Parts: sequence; structure tokens; C-alpha cells
Amino acid sequence: MSGRKFSAQELPAKASGGDGPALLGDAGATLGVLAGRIDALDAQSLLRFSIEDLFPGKIALVSSFGADSAVLLHMAAQIDKSVPVLFLETGVLFPETLTYRDRLIELLGLRNVISIAPSKARLAAEDPETFLWSSDPDRCCEIRKVIPLAEALEGFDAWITGRKRFQAATRAALPLFEMEEKRIKINPLANWSAARILAYLDAHELPRHELVAKGYPSIGCIPCTSKVKPGEDPRAGRWRGKAKVECGLHT
Repeated sequence: MSGRKFSAQELPAKASGGDGPALLGDAGATLGVLAGRIDALDAQSLLRFSIEDLFPGKIALVSSFGADSAVLLHMAAQIDKSVPVLFLETGVLFPETLTYRDRLIELLGLRNVISIAPSKARLAAEDPETFLWSSDPDRCCEIRKVIPLAEALEGFDAWITGRKRFQAATRAALPLFEMEEKRIKINPLANWSAARILAYLDAHELPRHELVAKGYPSIGCIPCTSKVKPGEDPRAGRWRGKAKVECGLHT
């Protein structure tokens, strides 16, 4: 792990010889500068720069505590154990996910994991029997994930995700930085392969989510997660049989 801390003035010159030091202006301008000048940094350095230099006190890591989550959480813990980690507790998660969350919090010493639950009033009005996932999975994700996260991200200028290009065809062109309305979304592991993820987990002796060994390489809510068959992409088990490939957080 690199302990190097980059300044806003140094990064563009280091990465591409550019002359644009003003990285901390409005989000759109920031994204434009970052887009072509960041490839020289590895994931850990990119994460450190984002947390310590680019958006200090104004950035959150959003984690599902799913199959690959330990990698990004471990990296973040080496930088700042108090960085906000937002966890969407939808109310229909696997018990194994909640156990894994608690295990990683303790192991990594994470001090600011915030569990975000959907509105009880909204659930009572729209999904009193917890069966909305069957008739309208998009709305189910909206009230259990999208709306709660949007509310939790108020006050932050950027957020970090653990998405990777190899996970699905819909993510094949995933950039390191994205513009999302008024904030920037950062994907430090975008270009990592499945083999690299596994190698990192092994190198740092990080525990795996219990369901991975049972055929679940991508883990969401219980009703909408199934085992993945040999040859399928890692997210093929999500919303199987429905015309849906994302929960809505990234669309």
C-alpha cells in the first residue's frame, strides 16, 4: 500500500503533463480534468487521493458488504477508518450478508458504517406484505435503495462504488469517474479482473462472504438473487427472468 499523498496541483502533471491544477472547482469541471489524467494511479492511490485531497470530509463509500466488498473496504480502512461507509439495509437481505457486514466492521476497524433503511411509512403504503419485488421490482428497488441512498448522500460531493467492468456486459465500459447530477461517482476497481480481486483477498487474508462458495458471485436481496450457472456473467443471478439488470442506483 502506498502511503503517498498527492496534492491537487501535482496529480495532473504526474498523470499526463497537463496544466490544469484546479481540480476542486465545480463537479463538471473536476470530472473533465480527472477523466484523462488519472490512469497513472493504482486503485489504492486513486482512493487515497479522492478521500484525502479531492473531497476531504465530503465523500462516502457505498458498500453492499457483498461478494467482493472486502477489497474496497480494506483499502479504505488503510486510508481512513472513519470514512463514511453507507450500507443499504433493505429489510430483505440475506442473514449471511448482515453477519459478513459485522465481521468486516470488526476485522477492519471501520468506525463510521451507517446503515440506511427505507422509510417505514413508504413501505407500509406501497409494500405492506413485502411482495412488491414480484409485481414491480423497479419500484421495490426505488423505495428500498434508490430513495434512501439519495437522501443519505445529501451533503456529500462524491461517492465511491465497488463496481467492476467484468461483472456484466452493461458495465463493460465503466469509467473511473462519472458525473451524476450534482456529485461525482468514483469506481476505483473499474478495470480490475475477477482474478485480481481474488488475489487481493488472498494476499490480505480477507474473509469471503459465505454465499460465494454456494454459487452466488453477486449478492443482493433474497427475493431477487439466485445462483449463477457455469459460463454466466457474475450478475446473471440478479432479477433472473426479468427485464432488469441494475437496481437503479447506477442508472
